[in-house]
Amino acid sequence: MDFTFTEDQLLFQESVRDFLVNEVTPERIRRCWESGTGRDPELWGQLAELGLTGMTVPEAFGGLGMSEVDFVLLAQECGYVALPEPLVHTVLVAVPMLAELGGALAAEWLPKIASGEALVVVGLEENQLVEDAHVADLLLLQQGDSLFAASRDQVDLRYNESVDPSRKLYAVTVSSGATEVARAADAQALIARALNRGALGSAAQALGLAQRMVEISVQYTSERQQFGQAIGAFQAVKHHMANVAVRLEYAKAPVYRAAYELAVSGERSGRAVSHAKLVACEAANLAAKNCIQVHGAMGYTWEVDLHIFMKKAWALANTWGDAGFHKSRVADDIFADNAALGAGATFA
Repeated sequence: MDFTFTEDQLLFQESVRDFLVNEVTPERIRRCWESGTGRDPELWGQLAELGLTGMTVPEAFGGLGMSEVDFVLLAQECGYVALPEPLVHTVLVAVPMLAELGGALAAEWLPKIASGEALVVVGLEENQLVEDAHVADLLLLQQGDSLFAASRDQVDLRYNESVDPSRKLYAVTVSSGATEVARAADAQALIARALNRGALGSAAQALGLAQRMVEISVQYTSERQQFGQAIGAFQAVKHHMANVAVRLEYAKAPVYRAAYELAVSGERSGRAVSHAKLVACEAANLAAKNCIQVHGAMGYTWEVDLHIFMKKAWALANTWGDAGFHKSRVADDIFADNAALGAGATFA
């Protein structure tokens, strides 16, 4: 059984990485912070031209019809550059939910998403706050046991500041004009799948964030001099970076496995996603901690690019379910009476 990514998937990842590294610079991110919306329409248009906004949109609606496995490496690259635009949210959460809802709603909005003309966001009660609600053309919102579709003029927004300046968070109140699109068991199933996909997106981005923080710190420690030599030559500094590298490497397989489980609607997808988010966010949080240390006092200043990636890692760790939520899901699964555990159950 071959679990490696295909050559096409790896080539696509490489081309997207080259584009993102060249276009999404720390300077451009900081300019976004100072803009009125915190978003860059020109960059969103470029992402649409590459076909990224339509990756999971079914081919019948003008998309590429790809799966979570096809996108997980690209989500990792989005984390590597700390992409402010809601590409991961769109591809992994909004599009699949619309496709599952189907009907006139999907027929109207999926082609617009694929072409980059419209932005659709999903708000779940687990997150409490909705990201990018101020620029969304359509909002799919959980209200108790129901799911509603609302336009921007059918909601009231209250801005809430995030630790990550790139994230624009809003408390959303739905007016009476919103349309109920799912209720009871149907709504809960849609919400559960959206939560899993959102958590997978956060985990994949955490991998990229951790990698970028390590690279920034390795470069800094190779240039910073103390006692007549680069501080990167000191064993204590090497250990800090090595500890992150080990944690990061071991986090990759669970994330890729979770993407596969979601793509095939596996019975263990919930546990796989929770495992992935826990280990990926732990790796990113360790990277933030150790990279601040090797930067010394400079690590606490906003002028250092490390802050862009560190604060996004902190924010993602607590969205689409925090560590307590995901640990509880894993515990419920592995301590169940009929839990399939051990090497013999790996491929059961």
